[in-house]
Amino acid sequence: MLADSAPPALPAISLIDDGALLEWLQAGGQPTYRLKQIRQALAAGAGFEQMSTLPTDLRTQLTQRFRPRALAEIERWDSDQGLTTKILYGLDGGYTVESVVMRYERRSTLCISSQVGCPIGCPFCATGQGPFGRNLKAGEIVDQAIAAAALLAARGRRLTHVVYMGMGEPLANYEAVVQSVRGIADSSGLGISPRRITVSTSGLVPRIDELAQESLPVTLAISLHAARDELRDFLVPINRKYPLADLTQAAARFANRTGRRVSYEWVLLAEVNDSDQDARELIELTRQSFGHVNLIPFNPVPGTDFKEPDPGRIARFAGLLREGGVQVTVRDTRGRENSAACGQLRARAIGAGVITA
Repeated sequence: MLADSAPPALPAISLIDDGALLEWLQAGGQPTYRLKQIRQALAAGAGFEQMSTLPTDLRTQLTQRFRPRALAEIERWDSDQGLTTKILYGLDGGYTVESVVMRYERRSTLCISSQVGCPIGCPFCATGQGPFGRNLKAGEIVDQAIAAAALLAARGRRLTHVVYMGMGEPLANYEAVVQSVRGIADSSGLGISPRRITVSTSGLVPRIDELAQESLPVTLAISLHAARDELRDFLVPINRKYPLADLTQAAARFANRTGRRVSYEWVLLAEVNDSDQDARELIELTRQSFGHVNLIPFNPVPGTDFKEPDPGRIARFAGLLREGGVQVTVRDTRGRENSAACGQLRARAIGAGVITA
């Protein structure tokens, strides 16, 4: 929780959970089109005082009754020569969550969080080292996208992609995540195509099957990190409940039903999962379940013994996969400066006593 702070007194307006707002507008005799005007202004990142399409007295009443968003920025860090921005937000209940905006030549991507902390407990992950708080509401997830879009617009850019790869296990907060995807994709709001939205999971098999039924053409990303159960049981503990055979079958079902390629995420850990044997096992697994592999060099996390492989080892691992017919990308690692990799801004704030959760 935020150190020495009280929860906000006013309820936040959500871009998607707007039942309370509509009821309030109707009770005040406002025309129904005001709801659309407010939602469009919220999607643009506007505060109530900036909603010039509304009468002055309505703007004043909104300010007295609601907050325009559920997030309050606590801290911001720029890294990678200004191409990466990590933001720590405060939420109702005193909790905190991170998101990160990454700017590339042809796209701008938001890495979004779905939970306060993460209950999965992967030992190499900074997020899992902190306390788990709660699931985010759908509106709190969407607000991260609204804030990112406003940040980018101020710099003459547009938010083009969203990845649910921040804090938390998205499919453990299933209903809110699916609702937020629909909200982000809504043409009356941010209007980002589901085809440019990626939802990750450590391997919750029943939820993968459920997501395949949603008629949402999102990309499914599986945080794999090991292609044999013995190692994955250690690196991704949920594997003990949903082992690789079940997971790869669920991935194949998702691909067949949706026509969308599955992405396998593999954080490369020196002398843990970067051997030639690991590469051969991964090649065999991808033959069973067609998918693209993203190799992610480990971002150092204080308090763990894991290390990043040297560049030669990374190149060899990627080369073996390509020789085996696997489509592979070695991902650019962002946020190393100032320990601003995923989960570390929140961890640093906890360590400094700025927040407690």
